[in-house]
Amino acid sequence: MSGQAQLLPGTLDLLILKAVSLGPLHGYGVLLRIGQISEQALLIEQGALYPALFRLVRQGLLKASWGTSDNNRRAKFYELTALGRKRLREETEGWNRLAEAIACALAAQPEEV
Repeated sequence: MSGQAQLLPGTLDLLILKAVSLGPLHGYGVLLRIGQISEQALLIEQGALYPALFRLVRQGLLKASWGTSDNNRRAKFYELTALGRKRLREETEGWNRLAEAIACALAAQPEEV
């Protein structure tokens, strides 16, 4: 994918849940994973990420535990909870329905209306 896309309101939590669903990550790892899975089209600011991680832990969607990062530093690692998996599934279904509806609307031709 070329260029960077603007992050839509309400999508950061979904992206974090998806990134963490692929395996436990520390905060900076979440940033890297989102960049990786979006082919660098979505880059998240650290100033937005850490409050979102805190909020998702507080909501019970992620659990956090201390561990050691690849560069031997103490870091907080995040994992998806059962509630987080459920929310990810629901949000993904909602976004897929929305994307399909928008694609249909954008594909409409004058002779079809």
